[in-house]
Amino acid sequence: MPGTEARFSDRWRPRTVMTHGGLVRSEFLETCEALYMTSGYVYRSAEEAEHAFANDGARFVYSRYANPTVAMFEERLRLLEGAEACRGTSSGMAAVFASLACFVQKGERVVASRALFGSCLHILNNILPRYGIETVLVDGRDLGQWERALAKGARAVFLESPSNPTLEIIDLPAVSELSHRAGALVIVDNVFATPLLQKPIELGADIVCYSATKHIDGQGRSLGGAVLGSKKYILENLAPFLRHTGPALSPFNAWLLVKGLETLELRLERQMQGALDVARFLERHPKVKRTLYPGLESHPQYALARRQMKGAGTVVSFDVGTDKAAAFRFCNALRLVAISNNLGDSKSLITHPATTTHARVAPPERAALGISDALVRVSVGLEDPADIIEDLDQALAAV
Repeated sequence: MPGTEARFSDRWRPRTVMTHGGLVRSEFLETCEALYMTSGYVYRSAEEAEHAFANDGARFVYSRYANPTVAMFEERLRLLEGAEACRGTSSGMAAVFASLACFVQKGERVVASRALFGSCLHILNNILPRYGIETVLVDGRDLGQWERALAKGARAVFLESPSNPTLEIIDLPAVSELSHRAGALVIVDNVFATPLLQKPIELGADIVCYSATKHIDGQGRSLGGAVLGSKKYILENLAPFLRHTGPALSPFNAWLLVKGLETLELRLERQMQGALDVARFLERHPKVKRTLYPGLESHPQYALARRQMKGAGTVVSFDVGTDKAAAFRFCNALRLVAISNNLGDSKSLITHPATTTHARVAPPERAALGISDALVRVSVGLEDPADIIEDLDQALAAV
């Protein structure tokens, strides 16, 4: 194929990888990554088309299978994560479902942490059982529960750490060791940590999933997802599943995500500092009953978070008053922070999990997860932390 590939150095640090990793220039030698908005590709002869399909992966044949812009995103993220292979998907939930569905079969078991995003719980509780797959949920913080659940064996383990929205931290090395002893593949949704704050594969996990819609895009523009892992898993399990079921990442969205990766470290650093300032303010406020942030010493897994993460992230959850009415009065009084169920955005966003992201989770199960009607989740953006805190303070006066 025409063009030049950027010369990659394995000595490059993360910020350089996020700017140059995976870059392939066309014959025009453009500075900015090219956007290949094409669904298909042409061949100089019927024989060339036959050869292209016989040697799957040797060249681009259809953008549902692979695309040059998507490939740049996949390679850049792969290099940043330190994984052997990566595939992009149309969304984060497409990545989560594909990571499980491509691997687990009828009659097998999946053991998962119960502290998960609402759609992840739906996949485990409602979709996989339809195909004869047994799913078992445990308290991810309790290694004894993992050990007992895995005693019967499992095909896969699935978890989030930190979890959405209560920011539970799971001991990834310990759970990975237990899982591998039981013959299970460990899949980690790493969306809250990003590849900069936590590398699950280095901690013993096998597969990492992302909603690139969140911090990787970081500006509320694009849906996208990714699955990373070994070449064997990606090529033998995931790639055929994606090819034939079709949750393809669009070239335009991939281009936005490539550009988002360039500034991920810079944005994350500022947002984390703001999140810590916000968390400290909320922890001291008399109208806030509980503040959850892994960067606070009051967090139940503070020591574990410091051990396996390079930073505490950009999300803070807290209880306002004691009921939904108080939480709603607070959210409605905000002037700067917008009500939205997204996170990782450059703008600060707030949501009420019990009525949005976890609305379809039964109330007893929400209670077991620590998701009260008073709980709100704020994703801290790039605004001046003092302005965010002033907005939160004036809104708390309405409670």
